[in-house]
Amino acid sequence: MSAPRIRVGALLRHGDAVLLLRQEKGGRSYWLLPGGGVEEGESLHVALARELSEECGLEGLALEGPIAIAESIAPAGLRPRKHVVHVIFHADVSGRSLEGVASADGAIHGHRLMHAGELAAIDLRPPIHRFLERWRPGDPFVHLGELWVR
Repeated sequence: MSAPRIRVGALLRHGDAVLLLRQEKGGRSYWLLPGGGVEEGESLHVALARELSEECGLEGLALEGPIAIAESIAPAGLRPRKHVVHVIFHADVSGRSLEGVASADGAIHGHRLMHAGELAAIDLRPPIHRFLERWRPGDPFVHLGELWVR
């Protein structure tokens, strides 16, 4: 197994909706929180600010957290065996227009505000549907456990 990779993500709330990105990799399409990998020498906050700028064109957000951590660990027989630690932060973007949200990342194929009732029907990575539906500002930090999608 390779060393764990750290990925930062942002739960960006706009009213009662959450901003998600549609990513395509390996011929598959799925949704995820805006964010990405932490590079050598970067703090979690610096990495997330960089990723939000690259993936959404969003700058200067007041981030809260981390609010949660989840791990994606591939099953023992799967190669390469990946291990990703997802560190999740929060920002309220209700006061911002998201009309101009655009990505410089070629793997991102769209942005969408999703309401809680829509989340159960989508392929979300990691599968943190219930967390996104229930989390509210001020909730305690939570470890979401080991989550893997085949």
